[in-house]
Amino acid sequence: MAGGALYRGDVVHKRVTPVEHKLRYRVFSMLLDVDTIDETAAKLNLFSVNRFNLFSLRQSDHGFRDHRTLSEFARTVARDCGAADQIVGTKVLFYPRILGFAFNPLTVYYGLNDAGGVVLAIYEVRNTFGEDLTYVLQAGAERAGTYTHRIEKSFYVSPFNTVDGDYTFHITRPGEELTVGVALKDENGPVLRTHFKGSKHALTDKGLLKVFVAYPLMTLKIVAGIHWEALKLWKKGLRMKAKPKAPDVRLVFGDKRA
Repeated sequence: MAGGALYRGDVVHKRVTPVEHKLRYRVFSMLLDVDTIDETAAKLNLFSVNRFNLFSLRQSDHGFRDHRTLSEFARTVARDCGAADQIVGTKVLFYPRILGFAFNPLTVYYGLNDAGGVVLAIYEVRNTFGEDLTYVLQAGAERAGTYTHRIEKSFYVSPFNTVDGDYTFHITRPGEELTVGVALKDENGPVLRTHFKGSKHALTDKGLLKVFVAYPLMTLKIVAGIHWEALKLWKKGLRMKAKPKAPDVRLVFGDKRA
């Protein structure tokens, strides 16, 4: 089996105010070690780095444009937040490009220690307006198999929400199963909750063919689904909030725990 893994599961999104709305989509994500991305791709015929294939990763889609690789990006962030001496490796969870197309609303980096615990969590958040912001948080203590941490929202994502509120992230270690959850709360209480829970599968050419058949054109469907769900919310009475100017910074450090 090549390095890395595929995680197949469901994304569940539930809005609780000002209207109730719930959705569930079947998706898969790819997990790679940022230091061995090229070596992993070299063992696969259906996955490539920085060139077209059935599945691919364009490293400039992630991190910062002045970092040539995701490994350089992860090391820089770990150094800047003072966690570099605790981290022995970093894994990234993302949607790969399928036939050259991908949109990643959330990309997660796991900075791991030598015991496999999560030291640092990096969350790249993207909206459909071509903007992105990255939140960097110390993972804190693992409780009941889950790391939970909180940070003030500072980026316009859904056109039906303002920039106000706090995010609470919860993640588990990348193991046989994996969970990534995000909840948004404002001064009036919970607004929405979303999570991805997936089970681990081998990252092989056979595994890639299976997910291509099981999730055809998934990355294109993600964008279509975002707009389709937005239409349903509009029909339920929600109206778009004014979009503010994008943040001047692209990286936000925080250590506020839930």
